[in-house]
Amino acid sequence: MLFITNRFPTQSIRTRKGRRFTFDLSNNAPSNSVFFCERIAAEEHEEIGGLALLQRLKEAEYRQVIVYIHGFSNLPEDVFAGAEELQRLCDEAKAKEAIVLPIIWPCDDDRGIVQDYWDDQKAADMSAASIARVLDIFVQWRNSEQANPVNAPCLKRVNILAHSMGNRVLRAALAHWRRYDMPGGLPLLFRNTFLVAADIVNESLEFGHEGEHICNASRNVAVYYASDDLALRASKAANLRARIASRRLGHTGPEDLDATPKNVYSLDCDDLNTRYDYPKGHTYFRSAEDGVRPGVVFNHIFNAILTGRIFPGDEFRRQAILTDEFRPS
Repeated sequence: MLFITNRFPTQSIRTRKGRRFTFDLSNNAPSNSVFFCERIAAEEHEEIGGLALLQRLKEAEYRQVIVYIHGFSNLPEDVFAGAEELQRLCDEAKAKEAIVLPIIWPCDDDRGIVQDYWDDQKAADMSAASIARVLDIFVQWRNSEQANPVNAPCLKRVNILAHSMGNRVLRAALAHWRRYDMPGGLPLLFRNTFLVAADIVNESLEFGHEGEHICNASRNVAVYYASDDLALRASKAANLRARIASRRLGHTGPEDLDATPKNVYSLDCDDLNTRYDYPKGHTYFRSAEDGVRPGVVFNHIFNAILTGRIFPGDEFRRQAILTDEFRPS
């Protein structure tokens, strides 16, 4: 599995293609450097470099890419386990349709030098510069006549799936990229952006807020939320202690859908989330309760990847309640 990370390795931070890459789990501070790697096996990774990774994605038989940005309190092996489950579900739904590319940012799971929710928030914000650099490298590569000549362009569609605090990483990265590298506005990079259990304030996607950049860079932005998500309930309590009195996007969906761009869609997952992820109800976008079958949320996400539409049967619909009986058409 290919992956990108701004976690520090135990080796030098100097990029060397073909070298072994080992995560330094004792250091969960964000690195300014970005590493483009391949996972060979458990605890075995090789650095391959950015251009090689992009070329590998271009040459892969898959039609689309799902960039997966994980949530807080995940060590690298946890991220790989989730990404591999997501890849299995995609392959079973339709072979060679979507390849999963995880971005691993340095959150904590009580093994690093920083050990609480607040420092995960800081790590998410401080990862903005390095993830923005990844976006810039991709755009330069895509526009390169040498890498993508007119007669052999890269036609892969790119989708983003951000979970939990991964939404904060995405929001910060796009805002940083817009501020420092794209003063004229962000390009339309992503076919679909899926914000699942988003640990950001529920006004984030509104006009004039930092999350508006997510909407500008995406054809569709689908927000999946559940009011009984216990992980976000703890997040809200933590933010209240810091006198930040706003509900989370992953709890309520957008505060005012009419105040967001027209490409934002709201999906209520309250009937499914706890059943799929008992008792937290936070990671409900992959398998159903048996851990094997695809869940309703995954099926909705994958149908949007296939069609490029959140509600293929109704172009004006912007909201839905996901249940076992829900059909996207």
